[in-house]
Amino acid sequence: MAHVSAWKKEVVADLAKRIAKSKVVGVIDVHGVPAPAFQTMRTNLRGKAEIVMLKNTLLKIALQESAKNRKGLEKLAESVDGQCAVVTSDLNPFRLFRQLDATKTKMPARGGEISPDDIEVKAGDTPFKPGPIVGELQKAGLPAAIEQGKVVIKKDKVLVKRGDKIPREVALVLSKLEIYPLTVGLNLNAAYEDGMVYKKDVLCVDETLVLSQVRSAAAGALNLAVFISYPTKVSIRPMLANAHMKALNLAVNASVANEETIKLMLAKANMQMLSLASRIPAGLDDELKSTLSSTPRPPEDKGGEGKPEEKKEEKKEKVSEAEAAAGLGALFG
Repeated sequence: MAHVSAWKKEVVADLAKRIAKSKVVGVIDVHGVPAPAFQTMRTNLRGKAEIVMLKNTLLKIALQESAKNRKGLEKLAESVDGQCAVVTSDLNPFRLFRQLDATKTKMPARGGEISPDDIEVKAGDTPFKPGPIVGELQKAGLPAAIEQGKVVIKKDKVLVKRGDKIPREVALVLSKLEIYPLTVGLNLNAAYEDGMVYKKDVLCVDETLVLSQVRSAAAGALNLAVFISYPTKVSIRPMLANAHMKALNLAVNASVANEETIKLMLAKANMQMLSLASRIPAGLDDELKSTLSSTPRPPEDKGGEGKPEEKKEEKKEKVSEAEAAAGLGALFG
């Protein structure tokens, strides 16, 4: 049996204790993150998450030891690959993912890196003065020239395609143009919580889209609850408001007078009076004529079918214009 050094046993035991005390355990990818930047990121996460970086073999052993007391944790060891570290936190996996994603920053290329996206330089002026820089830009593949005392890029140019290596001379030119094609940061490969392992594709969600979907679902559920008269703490208020409006409408139409309906009934009667007065302008006083002139007139009924009861009522109570005018004159003085 191979001898295991004491320090390895100690660091594995220490990591296993950290894992046992933490609500959430994750495996992060630290590939390409410079040591100074990594230390800064670790400092910025203090109080929210702790990062332990060991050899992958030791990380797997610590996870497997901790899995004896936490069901499903052994599956997290499958995500240990490449340059990895273990992160422990009390944040839920989705919040932890956002915290780690916030550590990502743009960095210049040095040459030899794989381009994550197409690297394109747009046409236009550059901040450079005429000189040797023109030759450097042209050597990197850019259509550079001097126009009116300025160094310009004559047309858009894709210098490196996605997945290709970034040449050294191109990396130097990109840095001078302040184009930083690389993104470095801590990537959460997977996280464990309450017996479940969440992969990166599950954790990487559009928060704005999800919140919009939740709001839409909540609005739809509330609308359904009100429509089918299903009372809850949320739906009871709009249900009562809806019932109140219906009761108020019924009371006004049935001429049931109370504190709430009387104003509406008087407003309705006033509108009916103005409608009648507009049909019989003779015999009206100046005040009523002024009121009628400032009130929009309703559209005239041109042969539309009314209710039979209304026609019958009109025929039965038909009076002459002289009688109507006399009645209005007596009413309004």
